[in-house]
Parts: sequence; C-alpha cells; structure tokens
Amino acid sequence: MTADIPDLADVLGARERIAPYLRPTPLYGYPTLDALTGAELRVKHENHLPVGAFKVRGGINLISQLTAGERGRAVATASTGNHGQSVAYAANLFGVRAIVFVPENANPVKIESIRALGAEIVVHGRDFDDAREYCEAQAAANGYRYIHSGNEPHLIAGVATYALEILQDWPDTEVIVVPVGGGSGAAGAAIVAKAVRPAIEVIGVQSAAAPAAFRSWQEGALVTADMGTFAEGLATRTAFDLPQQILRALLDDFVLVPEDGLAESTRMMIEKTRNLVEPAGAAALAAVLADPARFAGRRVTIVCSGGNISPAQLAALWPAAAS
Repeated sequence: MTADIPDLADVLGARERIAPYLRPTPLYGYPTLDALTGAELRVKHENHLPVGAFKVRGGINLISQLTAGERGRAVATASTGNHGQSVAYAANLFGVRAIVFVPENANPVKIESIRALGAEIVVHGRDFDDAREYCEAQAAANGYRYIHSGNEPHLIAGVATYALEILQDWPDTEVIVVPVGGGSGAAGAAIVAKAVRPAIEVIGVQSAAAPAAFRSWQEGALVTADMGTFAEGLATRTAFDLPQQILRALLDDFVLVPEDGLAESTRMMIEKTRNLVEPAGAAALAAVLADPARFAGRRVTIVCSGGNISPAQLAALWPAAAS
C-alpha cells in the first residue's frame, strides 16, 4: 500500500484471503425495479453475507493479517452494528478476543448477533461517535488493538472485493451507486472501478439527516454535522480521513436523499426483491428514484449494503399492518 491508500493489488490480495470464508454474493436483476426506475438495474446483495452486511469482508481481511502480538491482545472497535458484527465474526474465526462499543440506541438485531459471535459488548453514549470516542480512550488505556471503522486500509481493501464481483458478473456496468456512512464501501468501489475501467461512474449516497461525509467531500476537509437519521448504517456525525482521501480523488458524485425517500426505498426493496433490507441498504435505490432521468436507459448496479432491519423498524415502515 502507498501512503496507506489501498490499490487494486491490495483488493486482489484481499479476495484471496477472504475466499476460504465467504462466497461471492449474487447480483440479481428485477424487472419490477427496471420498470420503476427506467434503468437496467441490478442489485448487489451484500445482505446475503453471513452477518447480513458487506463489512464482514473487511473484518476478515484485517483480522487475518494481525501479527501474533496483536492477536494476543484484544481488538476493540466501535459500531452501530454491522462493522461490529464484522469484527466479531472475524475475531471468532481466528480466535481473537473482541470488544465492541455500541451506542445506547443500537439496533438490537445487530447487538444480538455480535454477542452470539462471542464478542464482548460495551454500551456507551447516545450515538456512534460517542461510542467511538469512548472506545478509543479505553483501547489506549488498556492496550487493545483499536480498529477504526473507516481509517483502516485492510478494511477498505476487503470491502472493495464486492466491486470485483460486480465487474466480473456484469462487465458492462456503467454506474455503481453505493450507500455511505463512514465511506469504506464507496471508497472500495471507486478504487476497483477506476482501476478496471475509469469510465464507470461511482456515486455515493448519504442521508440528508446525516451529511457529514457528503459535506466533507464537498468542502475538501473533514466536517462534523448534526445527525438524525433512522438509518443507523448511515449515522455518523464525523467524516473519516482515509475514506475521504479516496473519495475526493476517485468518486464521481455524491448525493443526499431525504428520510422519507429512504423509508420508501426500503419498503420498495423489501417488496420487489423479497429480501429483508435495512434502511442504509436501500439508500442506493433511493438515489436512483430521486433522479430517474440521470439513470434512465443505463446499466446501473445498486449496492444493498445490509439487511439487518429490526422488528421495530419493520413495524414503523408498515404501521397499518402492525396495528
């Protein structure tokens, strides 16, 4: 890696490391989504991975490369759920003690999974950034190997392997639309797409109620912004340096979608694909539906980054059915 920024060779290496543990995820087309959007649309189903989200690719790539000394210490990380599951899953594979710091309102489905995978859970703070800051302090005080959810080259190289699979399965892809929380998924997709065929357009999408990464990309500097989205996978108040470096260099565009658009796209993804999809995992579809003329007639892959939706979130999406 050069200047800690992964390149295509790092992603190819990551693919070899994770291959014994993870199968490629499917890339499916749905005629009903094509009719709704006017695009030739395919969904990259990262929700089919063992923890129901794309981040497990990065967790395995990183944990598999820890030194013997690092494996002898606990690893510590902060998460709203999916990143924590990824670290817990990988730590369980390689016999490493893991401690995951989560905010008070974390998705209970994800917390149950983290605990079942053998990780210790520490609940702290009102949101992800509160949990992250506390985790950083505890890791420094106790000598844990801290795993930042964005500023880790091995995580980005690992999650980028989904983009290799997209281009292997559908080489004619013209556009890849990726949800953004911390930005590792979009950064990984951009690294692969621009190395394989620079004409591929990579678009990041974030909630308008949690625009820190979007504003940081626009302004060329790390920005902290108010955060109030119901999509916890997009819920960060502060942007991360390493993904932002990559996004500023390689991302073609970055868009915001409103909360009601996220809710509608989550309902639509569940109904039309017959998959459980969490709100962050539906953000890419929300971006296409918000600007259909931009995508009409084009070959578009939308990344369903995760499917870990809680029963309470499902009930809120269909209140009449729950009553």
